[in-house]
Amino acid sequence: MRGHEYEKTAEKFFITQGFEIVERNWRTGHKEIDLIARKRNLIVFVEVKSAETRKFGHPAERVDKRKIKNLAEAAEIYIQTNGIVGCDLRFDVVAFVDGKPEHYPDAFGVE
Repeated sequence: MRGHEYEKTAEKFFITQGFEIVERNWRTGHKEIDLIARKRNLIVFVEVKSAETRKFGHPAERVDKRKIKNLAEAAEIYIQTNGIVGCDLRFDVVAFVDGKPEHYPDAFGVE
């Protein structure tokens, strides 16, 4: 599978959980959020990572401090741009190893 196929699989997972996908590959400058999903009062910013093998570690481990900072900044801009208030926010990671998805809800917090 390729990156966009993993994102499609992650998207289908969230839809089966009752989420609406409101954005795909949302960009602001050089920062990108793979998926933005919403379920009632909850908005989830999703990072999708994949690896064909674990040779270089687990793909979720590649969501490092710099990536978290970029995701948080992009999410803040998204929230401001769309006038979102009063919603719960969450950052999830969906990691694919050998083509199998692993979902990490609330994978990290931001300040």
